[in-house]
Amino acid sequence: MPSHRLAGRVVAITGASAGIGRACAEQLAREGAAVVLSARRADRLQAIAATLTAAGGRALAVPGDVTSEADMQALVERAVAAFGRLDVMICNAGIGFHGGLDETTPGVVRRLLDVNVLGTYYAARAADAVFRRQGSGHVIAVSSIAGRRGIPGNTAYSATKAAQIGFIEALRAEYAATGPGLRASIVYPVSTRTEFRDAMTRDFGFAAGGLGPRQDAGVVARAIADCIAAPTAEVYPYRPAKLLAILAVIAPRLTDRFVQRYERRRRP
Repeated sequence: MPSHRLAGRVVAITGASAGIGRACAEQLAREGAAVVLSARRADRLQAIAATLTAAGGRALAVPGDVTSEADMQALVERAVAAFGRLDVMICNAGIGFHGGLDETTPGVVRRLLDVNVLGTYYAARAADAVFRRQGSGHVIAVSSIAGRRGIPGNTAYSATKAAQIGFIEALRAEYAATGPGLRASIVYPVSTRTEFRDAMTRDFGFAAGGLGPRQDAGVVARAIADCIAAPTAEVYPYRPAKLLAILAVIAPRLTDRFVQRYERRRRP
């Protein structure tokens, strides 16, 4: 029997047309939440929403681009208009780039900043206005373990993911001063089986491979559902990854040597 522990919740998800975003939409809808889906691929977004609705869920597709402040404002407005409120904003949309600093051009850095950092900011800020008015709400940003501890070949990507962490930590401290109804959480997936590498090939002409643990998008989605049901500050869907975060603090040089084995290398 499906769980209904999230019944009555309204959740907006960016980057919802594939990967972790889509898995979140499916998981949260099964658990009773109304999901409001945002991504650039309108046809795919509409198909996902239709499938969820046909299965008895509540879903609304709102095509948009996270690099557009107006689109993120429209996402929140449509969610509230359709369902009367907004309880959670999952800032999931993101892109990657693998390459050494000498291979990382200013244009690449700007693109990653636009999507990964400004995209998180625009979505969170649009939701924040509703959350403060309601006196309740939860911002969840999907970062990466590479943001907690940089990996060779990931200078720009790790920097943008670290920026998300700083953003959520600061927001969480702001919310702590306003009362118990406002929450902010950060999620640290390891490499996840999604279209992420395909999107990198499409955007930059190559992907990358390397060693290291991998997980399914559904594992991340279930961890995020748990965080919505019982909010926590940090979420490690692959629990051993938390040890890397601890090691990076207490023994940074040792960690430098350890993460070299996980360097991402380009492949066609």
